Amino acid sequence: MTTETPMRPRERAVSDFTELTKAVQAAGLMRRRPGHYTARIAGAVVAMGALITAIVLVGDSWWQLLVAAGAAVVLTQIAFLGHDAAHRQIWNSGKANTWTSLVLADLFVGLSYGWWQHKHTRHHAKPNQIGADPDIELEALSLTPEKAAARTSPIGRWYLAHQGWFFFPLLLLEGLDLHVSAIKRLINKDPLEHRAVEAVMIGVRLLGALALVFAVMSPAKGLAFFAIQLGLFGFYMGASFAPNHKGMPLLPKDARVDFLRRQVLTSRNIRGGRWVDVLMGGLNHQVEHHLFPSMPRVTLRRAQPIVKAYCEKHNIPYMAVSLPKSYAIIVRHLNTVGHPDRDLFSCPITALYRA
Repeated sequence: MTTETPMRPRERAVSDFTELTKAVQAAGLMRRRPGHYTARIAGAVVAMGALITAIVLVGDSWWQLLVAAGAAVVLTQIAFLGHDAAHRQIWNSGKANTWTSLVLADLFVGLSYGWWQHKHTRHHAKPNQIGADPDIELEALSLTPEKAAARTSPIGRWYLAHQGWFFFPLLLLEGLDLHVSAIKRLINKDPLEHRAVEAVMIGVRLLGALALVFAVMSPAKGLAFFAIQLGLFGFYMGASFAPNHKGMPLLPKDARVDFLRRQVLTSRNIRGGRWVDVLMGGLNHQVEHHLFPSMPRVTLRRAQPIVKAYCEKHNIPYMAVSLPKSYAIIVRHLNTVGHPDRDLFSCPITALYRA
């Protein structure tokens, strides 16, 4: 008679995720949906053509501000498509996904695929981990106790206690910051695989937009157009990405957490119907997206009950709230970062592992 050797914690964690992966694959949820995405990409091309046509037809009129608002929505939706391609969700070929993302991000939206890929890959590897996740290392906001402690002046301490209320107004500058980051990435000396291609595409996109707008509109209307378009684009992008991790537990620099728990415990889903899927580009299913980044967006909703049931079975806290509730959590979190009575590391990760 033989006695089975009990699995070590690391082996058990790997086994947990392997079991979940098999369940998801058995349901056919990892299969690419090229037909679905071909229709979406065709829609993006038509929408870009419609925007250019609208700008020309509306002419030198203040009605262009409505066109600018529409442009912000269209460009954000196209950026979501570029995000899908960057995660290899669209085609079976990695090269096809890369070039799709390059065209959508650089040529259509004016953002750098290479910059985004480098930053976003680090975020996915270690979400909400101090010193590893670039999404919590911001200049304008203090998201960690260390950053909060650095604000020592009276004005700095006042701002720290109220920074949550500044979060949404600051998003109006996010669009401009994304374009500046793209240009900085192209001109610095760090390695960039498709530097020449990205430089041409971004140059065509940004210079072409400037030429079109100021050829049709007066300088005042043109500047107002870009202010509205960039402001709403940044706000929409930030308001879609922020609810997924902001206000969730942080991991210390030296934390060692298995992949399944790391991704689930630092991510938050947003409840709602399919309209929320469209509004947020599938980012509302953030837990599933972080566990299976290459899963097509269209199947994330079907994966949710499988993942949630598995987490409940293994006593892993699974967070899902409404969109308004998520924003309230973000504001409260930002306003209490650095409070001596608040341990951002204690719940639920530390408690789970102590148990």
